[in-house]
Amino acid sequence: MTTIVRAHSPAHFLTLVPDMLGFTPRESLVLVPFERGRSLGAMRFDLPHGAHAGDAGRSEVDRIAATCIGMVCKVSRADAFTIVVCTDESYAAGAPQAALAAALLSRADACGLRVVDALCVASDAWGSYLDADCPERGRPLSDLGRDPDAAPNPDQSAGAQLPASDLAERERVARALKSLAQAVRLVTDRPDDADGRIDPAALTAVCALNDIPLLFETALDWDAASLDAFDAATMIYCLSRPTLRDVALIQWCDDLAAGDRALDAQLEWEDGEDYPTDLACRMWGEGRRPSGERLRAALDLVRRLAAVAPRHDRPGALAVCAWLSWALGSSTHAEVYSRQALEIEQEHGLAEIVLTFVMNTHLPEWAFDPDASRRPAARDRPAHLDL
Repeated sequence: MTTIVRAHSPAHFLTLVPDMLGFTPRESLVLVPFERGRSLGAMRFDLPHGAHAGDAGRSEVDRIAATCIGMVCKVSRADAFTIVVCTDESYAAGAPQAALAAALLSRADACGLRVVDALCVASDAWGSYLDADCPERGRPLSDLGRDPDAAPNPDQSAGAQLPASDLAERERVARALKSLAQAVRLVTDRPDDADGRIDPAALTAVCALNDIPLLFETALDWDAASLDAFDAATMIYCLSRPTLRDVALIQWCDDLAAGDRALDAQLEWEDGEDYPTDLACRMWGEGRRPSGERLRAALDLVRRLAAVAPRHDRPGALAVCAWLSWALGSSTHAEVYSRQALEIEQEHGLAEIVLTFVMNTHLPEWAFDPDASRRPAARDRPAHLDL
């Protein structure tokens, strides 16, 4: 949601940043764009390291600054922003990441963006790059209500872990997947491959495949914490198949009608027809902003599916977790899920695509506050972008 920031001082503003992001950033550059004093969310980037010395280092810092300021420029209505550097480095020799801050200030000036403040929170102090009166060793962290000896709060990587699952649950899903595969062979043109007795529950599960979009829509209402083994197996089966998986992603962005259209388009594409450009663009992050509520429900479900899937069946669900995280503005989580998928299946297409998005700091266009005529309710606008 859009947050109105009423900060009484730079120190007070810094105490609000974790609430904007939903976590405490570590080794991060945070940019908070504003429109007339109202924050338009927050963007988090990984801090550059090892790029401080020499012309090559300055060139790399300049490149990073250009990319980050370019992101702020893409936020519609932004007329100013604040820089926050959060690092585990010490303030003992002056403000860390001073070269990056200088590059950001220079690039912002060139783009006509006003900088409200440029702040740094280090491991032992905090300060402002713009405050000529700031002590050389910074100001005490107690100004921020922090105890330097306290355990660190959850950072941007928190929450990417898959839900816990026990061995018995994973075995039930594995057996359900095996029975489902037998049932699919029985009802297709390969009945001779379906050896042995077929579990009646598997045949019932196959019936759900007669209406794939309805299955995907119904799944959003399932209780992810207590999935039926055959429900889980059916969804894992679908998300392991690119044609069906892409239908799910397009549908979860929009609605059941979009899923029907996406499935028809997939079938027509397999018959040699062109795939509709507007549907393809959704996969690349273009078009109107999806429902955040639907995407979060889908992510909760698919994270659970990835947790209970047998290892060799897991990459499809993990890649979908990656895409959904990316679509919701969390590139840190998207990278985690993409890499986990690629550890199992080295050339998984969707996982490779999402990882490329992340490595190139590419976010969906809807992450940058589309024009008011297409803007959804405030609850669907992301509070932060995590790059």
